[in-house]
Amino acid sequence: MQADIMYKRYVGRKKYVFIVLLLILFILSFLALNLGASRTTLINLIGFFRGINDQDANLILWRIRLPRILAAIVAGAALSISGCIMQNNLKNPLASPFTLGISNAAAFGANVAIILLDAGSTQSSTKDAVIINNPYIVSICAFVFSIFATFIVIKLAKLKFFSKEAIVLSGVALGSLFTAATTLIQYFAQDYQVAAAVFWTFGDLGRVSYKEVLIMATATLISYIYFYVHRWDYNTLEASDDVAKSLGVDVEKLRLRSLLLVSFATATAVSFIGVIGFIGLIAPHIMRRIVGSDLRFLIPTSTVLGSVLLLLSDTLARTIISPIVLPVGVITSFLGAPLFLYLLIKGEGRG
Repeated sequence: MQADIMYKRYVGRKKYVFIVLLLILFILSFLALNLGASRTTLINLIGFFRGINDQDANLILWRIRLPRILAAIVAGAALSISGCIMQNNLKNPLASPFTLGISNAAAFGANVAIILLDAGSTQSSTKDAVIINNPYIVSICAFVFSIFATFIVIKLAKLKFFSKEAIVLSGVALGSLFTAATTLIQYFAQDYQVAAAVFWTFGDLGRVSYKEVLIMATATLISYIYFYVHRWDYNTLEASDDVAKSLGVDVEKLRLRSLLLVSFATATAVSFIGVIGFIGLIAPHIMRRIVGSDLRFLIPTSTVLGSVLLLLSDTLARTIISPIVLPVGVITSFLGAPLFLYLLIKGEGRG
């Protein structure tokens, strides 16, 4: 009886954390909808949700801010849940969606589209001169090369019987190879093409429309459902591969499918928004310290926290020196790097 009460309290605390995170995400979304270079009031927001026709306010809220907010929520969830599963599968606390070289491959694909397929150009001599004139070609190339990198990692890992170490080392090596290839392409490119390629790698949520949000949300939801359905299998992996196998888990197949879905969700997000670091690394780290390593709770809480962190970063990017909008990737790095170092130092102190 006492054990049952303690277990209910244990579960209740985890659920409380999840509810608090959802509440924070809702409040932050409301604030992000109201903040920006063009000020909107509470009356504008109420009218927006009631369908009152205020053309200027509705244009700002519906066409500009809401897609950006939704993109931050979905992309943050995709990156953080991918990092959560990778850290579990590879038993590596430094694992993230970029460990496999996915971001490097996406950046290479974007450079191929911008430089070789001429998807980047200039429109004037002003600071806004550099544009991506064919964003879908850039996104498709980034996605294709991301998935291509994943299959190479899987093939290389299979040569070593799909060990965790082989996956990590293959990803690191492949990431270095794609980075070198990107540098080589840029070396022979025109100045404006290099500028467009660098602009893409900054990470930008402002170029995402509702259609792209829907595509990212579909990929993220498919991955999330699979990960959560197999949460007990991932919990057995926390012990060891041998324990998981003794309980009937096909470890190699689970790791393969997880890797494919992680790459699918991450590649879809990165192909539309560019390279955004630290979200997939830091969100699972924070939640592991709060809710523990039980994937029943770590998966949903990491997902929501990733959305919170990316939405917070994007809101700061839009408002910190408004009307200038900073690249969101810069903000995530500035926030993520010190926080990650703090967690590492605190962890070492505990040890």
